[in-house]
Amino acid sequence: MDNINHILDSFCLKGELVECVPFGSGHINNTYIATFINNDVSCKYVIQHVNTSVFKEIDVLMNNVFAVTSFLREKIKAENGDPDRETLNYIKTKDGSFYCKTDDGECYRAYRFVDNSKCYDSVESADLFEKSGIAFGKFQRYLSNFPAHTLKEIIPNFHNTIWRYENEFLPAIENNLSGRADSCAEEIEFVKARREDCKRLVDLLSDGKLPLRVTHNDTKLNNVLFDNDTDEAICVIDLDTVMPGLALYDFGDSIRYGANTCSEDCDEFEKVRINLDYFKAYARGFLSQAGDSLNQCEIDNLAFSAKLMTLECGMRFLTDYINCDTYFKTSYPTHNLVRAKNQFALVADMEKHMTEMEEIIKPLK
Repeated sequence: MDNINHILDSFCLKGELVECVPFGSGHINNTYIATFINNDVSCKYVIQHVNTSVFKEIDVLMNNVFAVTSFLREKIKAENGDPDRETLNYIKTKDGSFYCKTDDGECYRAYRFVDNSKCYDSVESADLFEKSGIAFGKFQRYLSNFPAHTLKEIIPNFHNTIWRYENEFLPAIENNLSGRADSCAEEIEFVKARREDCKRLVDLLSDGKLPLRVTHNDTKLNNVLFDNDTDEAICVIDLDTVMPGLALYDFGDSIRYGANTCSEDCDEFEKVRINLDYFKAYARGFLSQAGDSLNQCEIDNLAFSAKLMTLECGMRFLTDYINCDTYFKTSYPTHNLVRAKNQFALVADMEKHMTEMEEIIKPLK
């Protein structure tokens, strides 16, 4: 990390620098931990080199992040919580900016490291999954009266499934840049048969039946911090894709990722199932926090949202496969096709169990 002293000196960090070392294994931003000593007390900060090739509008991104975290801090204080532990505490530069920009155009940001915390990379139990549901449900509850329309879209149409269908999926088939379309005709027809599903939530939003919410848009388990001692969920992290959307997107994607009996790279499609115990656990945790802040239309579509987010993800994998694998990283030629088939197998199993999933939700509200 070049110019470390200059970069760190740009932020309002307290104490004397002890060390700054690489941290984590993120694929987008480079992350470091800077340790300072202030009055014999150690204080750690996370310093991130933001990948502006991915996040091109860093001012928009950081405005969103500061707006949401500032709002969260006030909500947490009002409930006598610890805002330095229950949400990320971003640090401004000495000139009041949300990030530091070096002479060569590189962008860095800083926030307080949450001590005595850990992440889990995989869902190891229904209890753990329920705790992550509590974390994301609380995130939704705290932000339920945040003016979501004031946030900017970091990735336009990110979960606008019908837009992805009409503007990405269908053109990919028509252009067939890879010449692979004939090899995945069955999967193409699987998606086409569910076109009406693709438009359901955006139509409900347009009709005013679903409210615009603040959404996280990456609700994987490893974006929740847990306390090292109690193993309770502390806070939600990785807020780069926070933007306006539907609460259903976050709920559905959590289920897609965490309640699949197989990993999304598994090619044993007959083993892919929806784990109803995990679905119930996550829904119980999520609704214990967010339930009273959701309207009835949101509640009624929670189970469907899991199917939709899985269908959308599979459609994106399939689109990329037909487009010569230009978006998702792959390890072998049919990797994206395997991922798509995996997601479609999960969709098919959800369809078989949709009534059960909807019945699970009812008493939890």
